[in-house]
Amino acid sequence: MGKNINIPDYIFESSWEVCNKVGGIYTVLSTRAKTLQDEFMDHVIFIGPDCWSEDNVCPYFTEDITLFSDWRIKACKSGMKVRVGRWNVPGNPIVLLVDFSPYYKIKDDIYSNLWNYYHVDSLHAYGDYDEASMFSYAAGKVVESFYNDNIEKSSKVIFHGNEWMTGLGLLYINHVLPQIATIFTTHATSIGRSIAGNNKPLYEYLWAYNGDQMAEELNMQSKHSIEKQTALYVDCFTTVSDITAVESKELLDKAVDVVLPNGFDDDFVPTGAEYIRKRKNARKRLLSIANALTGSEYKDDTIIVSTSGRYEFRNKGIDVFIDAINRLGKIENLKKKIVAFVEVPGWVSGPREDLYERLNSGNTFCTPLDNPNLTHWLHNVDNDNVLSMMQYLDMKNSIHDNVQLIFIPCYLTGDDGIVNMNYYDLVLGNDLCVYPSYYEPWGYTPLEAIAFKVPCITTDLAGFGLWANTVKGSDSKLEDGVEVVHRTDYNYDQVVNDITETIHRFVLLTPDEIKKIRNNAQKLSKKALWSKFIKYYHDAYDFALQKASNRV
Repeated sequence: MGKNINIPDYIFESSWEVCNKVGGIYTVLSTRAKTLQDEFMDHVIFIGPDCWSEDNVCPYFTEDITLFSDWRIKACKSGMKVRVGRWNVPGNPIVLLVDFSPYYKIKDDIYSNLWNYYHVDSLHAYGDYDEASMFSYAAGKVVESFYNDNIEKSSKVIFHGNEWMTGLGLLYINHVLPQIATIFTTHATSIGRSIAGNNKPLYEYLWAYNGDQMAEELNMQSKHSIEKQTALYVDCFTTVSDITAVESKELLDKAVDVVLPNGFDDDFVPTGAEYIRKRKNARKRLLSIANALTGSEYKDDTIIVSTSGRYEFRNKGIDVFIDAINRLGKIENLKKKIVAFVEVPGWVSGPREDLYERLNSGNTFCTPLDNPNLTHWLHNVDNDNVLSMMQYLDMKNSIHDNVQLIFIPCYLTGDDGIVNMNYYDLVLGNDLCVYPSYYEPWGYTPLEAIAFKVPCITTDLAGFGLWANTVKGSDSKLEDGVEVVHRTDYNYDQVVNDITETIHRFVLLTPDEIKKIRNNAQKLSKKALWSKFIKYYHDAYDFALQKASNRV
């Protein structure tokens, strides 16, 4: 794109994950906030769902009744329920949390208008569709109210929505305030994720899939419809990587206008003595958990490997990771012991009391607990995919096994009852992280890993993996800080073997070689800072404002 001529005066950005830590979009928005705040101080306003009660206070939000108090009182009198405050992340941007529950009573009218104006099919709605749509509509009403009450009509205003859950609000603003420029970012198409999650080959047949037809086959009509129509009608349609841009064009019948790669803010990554201390503490905690579960002895040179993310067994490559760790255990004469962790949130019923007691004793152990592969009890222990695959592969974590695999099935927020450390304090304890994704529009977990100087393995079906290859100018290798494994619809076995061999190769490296790889990993992460990637957002703002100006 050329030089931007349109700079917004106000930016509203909406997401279900504003002040609501659910997945990767929370990281996208919360780490980008400071970069935007530095440029548009307090003219960047995030809008999220007020899904918190008095008994369950939002830990990410600090209310400030002095902010826009006159407007807030007026909005509340008109029937809106909105709280104003700041997001407790670097930059402390202004946040409007909206209670969307009042709109359920007019849901049918909202959906009827949506059909009449934009032909969005809400007839097949189920699950979280209604909840997301009512939030989205509430967010649109808040933007409308704030704009009419607080903003000069000559101002250049952006309303940016993330994922299909914000589509209804974007279309509402597009209809009632066409002078506001709208941007829609799909971080993963709902139908693409569904095709992949239903074990259908996505990539080789992408050109032959009809998005509307697949939505009907997979019972995704309403989510697909709001996503597709939003992409078609907003001023600027965006996604987070080139691989998802191709997917969007095929499945949503709309080419993206701008690709917005996900950056990172590393202000909170520890350095120097603090990094050394935190890494030592993380390793000590992980090895203590492994010892208390298995009764095995772990020396200081034990290699710690992990995978993490959402519990999408195939899409995130959790199956590949387990298989690779199993094959690693069959290699004779491994030079070092390896303990691997699967850190994805399952259906936890509670922390294991027997494990808690062992950890709390401060002792080391030479006998295993029953079920030495699990840190928390699960409601669905007999039907859990991770445990079922470990059982199928006969992975028992026997005391003398050189390679062991442990499932930590909880959110690592620091209060799970066993690990009791948050994810960012734990990830730097790893020697190597593995993210062998089949479906991954971007991939924050590998970017986070290398920011903490932990080299990783990912695939070229992840947006991040493709970006790493682009930076290298060829296939990125472990020596560069990121090993990007080639993955297709059909080469599962080869991917498992490649990952097994890469981990084994890492085990054989000297301390100096590992130190160089760790430094290269961190250097690569510096190229993905928001200060480098924010320019793409300026392109999107310029594109959307120009389109809105022409329309009005």
